[in-house]
Amino acid sequence: MKSSANPDSNITFRFLSLLLLFCPVFAQAAAPSAADFSRSIREAGLDPEECYRVRDLTLHKDDVRVYFTDGYLIFSKPVAGERLSAVFTTDVEGGDGEVLLLPPYRGERQSLAAFTQSPNLDEHFRAVAMIFTDGASRALLDQIAKQNAGKKVPEMGPLLAEKWSPVIANIADGFRLSLVQDLFAPSREGSGLVFLAFNGKQLGNFDIMYDARLREQVLAGQLVERDGRLTYNIWTSFAARSARTGVIRLREMDFSLARFRIDAALDADLHMKAVTRVAVHVGANPVRVFPFEAARAIRVTAARIDGRPAELFFQESVRGRALRRSDNDVFLVVAPEALAAESEHEFEFEHEGSVIATAGQGVYYVAARHNWYPRSGAGFATYDLTFRYPKRLTLVTAGDVVEDRVEGDLRITERRTPVPIRIAGFNLGEYEKVSGSAPGFTVEVYGNRHLETALQPKVRDPLSLPPMNPMPRSRREVPAIAPALPPPDPLARLRSVAADVSSALEFFSSRFGPPGLKTLTVAPIPAAFGQGFPGLVYLSTLTYLDPTERPAALRDRRVQLFFSDLIEAHEVAHQWWGNVVTSAGYQDEWLLEALASYSALLWLERQKGARAAESVLEDYRDHLLVKNTEGRTLESVGPIIWGGRLATVGTPDAWRAITYEKGAWILHMLRRRLGNERFLKMLAELRHRYEFRPVSSEDFRALAKEFLPPRTKPAVIDTFFDNWVYSTGVPALKVRFTTKGAPPEVKISGTVAQTGVEDDFSAEVPVEIQFAKGAPQTIWVQTASDPAPFSATLKQAPLRVMVPAAGVLAAKR
Repeated sequence: MKSSANPDSNITFRFLSLLLLFCPVFAQAAAPSAADFSRSIREAGLDPEECYRVRDLTLHKDDVRVYFTDGYLIFSKPVAGERLSAVFTTDVEGGDGEVLLLPPYRGERQSLAAFTQSPNLDEHFRAVAMIFTDGASRALLDQIAKQNAGKKVPEMGPLLAEKWSPVIANIADGFRLSLVQDLFAPSREGSGLVFLAFNGKQLGNFDIMYDARLREQVLAGQLVERDGRLTYNIWTSFAARSARTGVIRLREMDFSLARFRIDAALDADLHMKAVTRVAVHVGANPVRVFPFEAARAIRVTAARIDGRPAELFFQESVRGRALRRSDNDVFLVVAPEALAAESEHEFEFEHEGSVIATAGQGVYYVAARHNWYPRSGAGFATYDLTFRYPKRLTLVTAGDVVEDRVEGDLRITERRTPVPIRIAGFNLGEYEKVSGSAPGFTVEVYGNRHLETALQPKVRDPLSLPPMNPMPRSRREVPAIAPALPPPDPLARLRSVAADVSSALEFFSSRFGPPGLKTLTVAPIPAAFGQGFPGLVYLSTLTYLDPTERPAALRDRRVQLFFSDLIEAHEVAHQWWGNVVTSAGYQDEWLLEALASYSALLWLERQKGARAAESVLEDYRDHLLVKNTEGRTLESVGPIIWGGRLATVGTPDAWRAITYEKGAWILHMLRRRLGNERFLKMLAELRHRYEFRPVSSEDFRALAKEFLPPRTKPAVIDTFFDNWVYSTGVPALKVRFTTKGAPPEVKISGTVAQTGVEDDFSAEVPVEIQFAKGAPQTIWVQTASDPAPFSATLKQAPLRVMVPAAGVLAAKR
């Protein structure tokens, strides 16, 4: 049968099909861009039509309980169908609101009390401004409708909208990136953000945030000004109840990065222009929005995905940087459409900026060492790095040399990493080079040919010198300029540094297994610290100076030891701790620094004997017990797992002391408890098991249990971590004992009493019994609030019974 359809209609249908195929914009409205969403958020404001007088309304997010007892509640206008903000105010007769937050851990209660003078948060408030992307606005509106918890008050809507819309807009600016990202997400229900900015009656302005995507979903804190800049005091931060009980699990990363190819050019002024290409693997769900991070000195000018232009969205804020404790900027890359699950794509960025700084006198360094190129997350990737730069300079970076040649006025260097690394750094300058010697490795150590301005000798004060020939008294004495001291040699210890680096690299390899890369490059940085990047160590220029020529303020014994004996080994140790094994979160960063610090002490012990390492530990103990004007010790500021939060609770010195010095003590005490052989085997297993993977403090606790001596209960490790890692306290210990009987059956009994710590503090301490002949005997005693007893039968009378100074972190009595 012939078709009765009009031939012209078939042509029209085919034309429309082609039009829809090649021009989908005609088929549906163009999808909103990040800029569109951002503009809608900024312009939305509060909705006068959605203003309610509410009573006994509640907002519960796991551990966070907010009670809107009596007041006005106004919602924002919808954006993409969602009301993203609201304000509750108690500006009515008898109005009230209350928020409750009970941290589940002792350390977090201690942190909260340090800021609020209470271990739990129970605050009545005047108002709260709310931002949410998890559907909380719909939940509140449902409560109002179903529980008869409120009624509309149209007469108050315009007044409240006018008063509070600017406040909401200001707060929303701090979360613009998160809001835009969540609006693009295919499913936001229950997995987004809730941010609550309170005006408390006692505590003033403070915030509570709940973000289901974070490892620690609950955070309370306050934006404050410190040293002329805004920063964030984190009062408490912890995993929500649903995460602690396993009801929810931390979501897998939306995407990961695999292969970087960076082509960077530095002009005569060392301004960088670069193109970064990276393979992006999408996770289990489609993704359209990809957050990246770069140094503020970097300007990303274009992005492409598989060669197609992608939208770049920048909207960083002071609050956002303060919450992240970072000076880097986050930006979004928005794909034209969602990229399919488990697909791989090439992202390409064009970026430029002045990432090179000068220290004067021809000394340069990379200031933006971590984020001189766009990155996302802390995963491992391979790198192919090509640099074009003025040929008068030498550039060093990680990886094996692929190409190194001169072309006109430029030098071209290409290096490629044979294995994935977590980050790529580089440095450049006018260098001298010395090769180290470590079997199986290539070690290249560079030093500056020139001395930076800060280390140049200062012109000495004028002296009044008498004239050479007698002069009449009416003639003044002639002022003369005392000659300047000769400048220090910036290469004085270049060969010593190369020898120490090589020795440490060989020593650690024999103990922990191989590092990630077989080539290690060392270059100077004009600072009083070092950094260990994969295959590249930045060492303080002070390390290269003869100790007698370092600045006078840095010539005391401890500082000299640091720059001459410890810093090289510490930064080399980061080739394992930080670059093969990484931290799971900020709470676990202490472990990598502690491992590097204690590895340096192991190397010092190898070089100069056990007493040299014990002397450093004694210095660490004394520093940790230094008291401030309020009588608090540095160690008491907070548990080591607070990480960077220690700097906001106390001082930067407290963070350094607790992380590096108490961290070294924690590992030293663990070594004493496990025994040297088991301890070193544990470190080797740590490197092997967590190769190119993150490790948490809990992972490390579990690993330590595997290496306990026979017949030792695992609870020993639990108590150790609970008191030394998750809490604070350095006890003063007193041993008392008596003996009865005669050899070979001398019965000893005694007690170990602790003071200066909380009643619930407990530590297993070694009581060492020394004899006139033979090796000492050790009894492990678990301290408590009451004196802890011990007893033993000895073959000879004891000469001395004590807790050795190097056995446990304890105050002197």
